[in-house]
Amino acid sequence: MDLSLPLDYAAIERILPHRYPFLLVDRITELEVDKRIVGIKNVSLNERYLSHTADGSPVLPSTILTEAIAQVGAIMILAKPENRQRLPYFMGIERVRYRRAVRPGDVVVIEVDVVRLRSRMGRLKGVARVDGKSVIDGTMTFALGPPQS
Repeated sequence: MDLSLPLDYAAIERILPHRYPFLLVDRITELEVDKRIVGIKNVSLNERYLSHTADGSPVLPSTILTEAIAQVGAIMILAKPENRQRLPYFMGIERVRYRRAVRPGDVVVIEVDVVRLRSRMGRLKGVARVDGKSVIDGTMTFALGPPQS
């Protein structure tokens, strides 16, 4: 599999099992296997999971942002050839802080760094930013399932 950057939507679909509308990553711009990854999520007005604030303005739910960070981290883990046939399972989140709303038209830059990585488990630290300002950050734990045949 070709992993030349940037990875576009089609390349991401070859790595992750997720599909529209639940594939939340549009592009991968940086990748250091087992160390760090940077992805992009473009937020548009026609996304079906937008919620509305009391004044009626649409915002991206914090749970969707959390899942987007997890997907970017999963791409980094599954980029290794020995992990390509495995499924990552979201095991937990810690110290997650939602800092500001994300609205249609925003470009969310998601950066994920490895905190600890073992053969079947790991911990990742993720932060998502809009215009350089943090919108969410936290630590996520995952486990890798057995290889799929």
